[in-house]
Amino acid sequence: MEEPRCIAHMDMDAFYVSVELQRRPELRGKPVVVAGSSGRAVVTTASYEARKFGIFSATPAERARRLCPDAIFIPPDFESYRARSGEVMAVVRDHVENVEQAGLDEAYLDLTGLARPKAAARRIKAEVSEATGLTCSFGIGPNKLVAKVASDAEKPDGFVVLTASEARERFAPEKPGLIPGIGPKTADRLAAKGIDTLGKLASLPEESLVEWFGGNQGPWLGRLARFEDERPVTAHRAVKSESKETTFEHDLRGFDALAPLLGDLAESLCTDLGKKDRRGRTIGIKVRLADFSIHTRARTLNDPTNDREVVRRVATELLREFDPRSPVRLLGVRVAGLDEAAPADDQLALGV
Repeated sequence: MEEPRCIAHMDMDAFYVSVELQRRPELRGKPVVVAGSSGRAVVTTASYEARKFGIFSATPAERARRLCPDAIFIPPDFESYRARSGEVMAVVRDHVENVEQAGLDEAYLDLTGLARPKAAARRIKAEVSEATGLTCSFGIGPNKLVAKVASDAEKPDGFVVLTASEARERFAPEKPGLIPGIGPKTADRLAAKGIDTLGKLASLPEESLVEWFGGNQGPWLGRLARFEDERPVTAHRAVKSESKETTFEHDLRGFDALAPLLGDLAESLCTDLGKKDRRGRTIGIKVRLADFSIHTRARTLNDPTNDREVVRRVATELLREFDPRSPVRLLGVRVAGLDEAAPADDQLALGV
């Protein structure tokens, strides 16, 4: 009989702010925001004192200043954050073999097979704090989804252990957007159908979800609400796509203004791909309009490429077809499906 899985999610508490407060202890207890200084900057991390004013990650910096005029803004120092992240992950890997780092400030740990997994997690949590002076929150469950949501349930410095059934019961009154993967647009569509809690979503017949969201997304949403998740913890995740994007200081309008900049992004991206000798079959663009809505378009080619002229041409065609009628705030280009072989029917057509 297969041993039940035990997965932990470790999430550092307000990581970037916490690193800054170690250098500026006089700011402890004050609303502190890590964000860039440009007019289009967004908040990277906010202290828990700042979050009380409604300031969170990805909040536009200008809006954050209006929400809390007394907030203290600090420019991000990612070189330092990467170094401190390395210290944290070194402690974790001293105790657990299978660790999937999901960002500078979070990781999944496979504790399956350990005699006392909860005790091991508490020991890691204590040693991270002792070694770095930084606190973290742990969530433990039978899968990555339960662990992820549990780690956020009692921040900061939390430690929450839940089964899937306990997670369903505890979070049933919460909005569907609590679950990673259920974005604002999907949540709005659910709310329009009267589905405004995870409990309601979990109890929906699959037929209704298929009717509303299709045969793939519908059942998937139901599984998320029931905290069902079979994804393994993988220590090494291959990067399947790379992208380049830029946020403009002032909104730009029209294809003619945007196309040259998209070409520059494509050239920069292909230069990076060429250095790594990586190629992809899917080329896409990302457009964020002035109202903050995000639009993506993509096209898959028969053969993988990192040729700048090919990527530039396809990206430009996608932009021309999308033809944004509103001012554009951000523009990006992406090459995905990196290092994937051509599909079998293409290989047959080529006589491989």
